[in-house]
Amino acid sequence: MVPEINYWAVVIATLSTMVVGSIWYTRRVFGARWATLANVDLDRRQTGLQAWMPIIVTVFVSFVSAWVLAGATNIAWHFYGGGYLLASLGTAVILWAGFTAARFITHDQFEGRPTSLTVINIAHELVTFVVMGVIIGVWPPAGTV
Repeated sequence: MVPEINYWAVVIATLSTMVVGSIWYTRRVFGARWATLANVDLDRRQTGLQAWMPIIVTVFVSFVSAWVLAGATNIAWHFYGGGYLLASLGTAVILWAGFTAARFITHDQFEGRPTSLTVINIAHELVTFVVMGVIIGVWPPAGTV
């Protein structure tokens, strides 16, 4: 079975990750605290590809995450039934907990990173996945709901 996917929803969900990250990591929200904990100099200027590479990578990985979430949501919805939005949100939280949060926690423990840095990052990922889940959930593939 190949899950039905609304690729417009995947593209919008991908873009939403950029919006969430841009807000989350501003200095006024969590950016200043995150930069201190992660030893990142927010005032360091980068040029050329060095400046754009994190954005390019983020867009690519965000697309993959949104695509996987859309496919997994469709499979969950077919399996469990019920509302598509609920299936999408449930799938988003389960994927976040089982893969993203679990991996962040493991890596940060081995790398000796501060717990507060881990919390800032995994909370950002939770919000990101929930927003993607809402977008995918309210815009299911044509003919499925």
